[in-house]
Amino acid sequence: MTLLEHIGRYSLLVKRAFARPEKHKMYYIRLIREMEALGINSVGIVIIISFFMGAVITIQTAYNTENPLLPAYLIGLAARDSILLEFSSTIVALILAGKVGSRIASEIGTMRVTEQIDALEIMGVNSAGYLILPKILALVMLAPFLSLISMVVGITGGWIAGVSAGVITTNEYVTGIQFAFIPYYITYSLIKSVIFAFIITSVSSYHGYFTAGGALEVGKASTLAVVHSSIVILLFNLILTQLLLS
Repeated sequence: MTLLEHIGRYSLLVKRAFARPEKHKMYYIRLIREMEALGINSVGIVIIISFFMGAVITIQTAYNTENPLLPAYLIGLAARDSILLEFSSTIVALILAGKVGSRIASEIGTMRVTEQIDALEIMGVNSAGYLILPKILALVMLAPFLSLISMVVGITGGWIAGVSAGVITTNEYVTGIQFAFIPYYITYSLIKSVIFAFIITSVSSYHGYFTAGGALEVGKASTLAVVHSSIVILLFNLILTQLLLS
């Protein structure tokens, strides 16, 4: 299939997914389950990676700004802007694309090859809406909270690492965090996290929904979901940066 055919089929699937639900209560129950599976269960990995990335960013910045003419608080400023502008949204989204995207594609792909989706269609259920819409809504709703957690943990990790390594004092780090702070950076990051969450869930669902074959094809669909989600995230990161920060 060509790229345009994939885009067209993807658009039609998303349109079907957002069709009016048959029973709102049934969708609500699935939404709660997906919020736990996709969002809450991802908190741990977001915290761990954010902590260590904040620490690495701070120490690397310190070792690359050893010029005595540069004030020490620039280390905290650089760590803050790196975490707020890119890491807490884009890098976390790429991590979720691997964890959440592969799970979604394999789950829906398995249902497709075992004919469970066909059974839903025979019962008169909109399979796209029933399977995909709760996943999209769940991650879109929780992605901003994951991004905020990443910001706090990343900056905290940078502070702990910087003070422990002796490259910066607490007062200097706090001064850097507060210096020329632009609140819009947080809004910018949250906007990106919501859009990236939609990309991860919809692209991964697309690959899983149209899986054909057996277990081998499910594995391939899962891999393609991660790869294509990551590529689209990086593309939209460039577009959103140009639109929102220019």
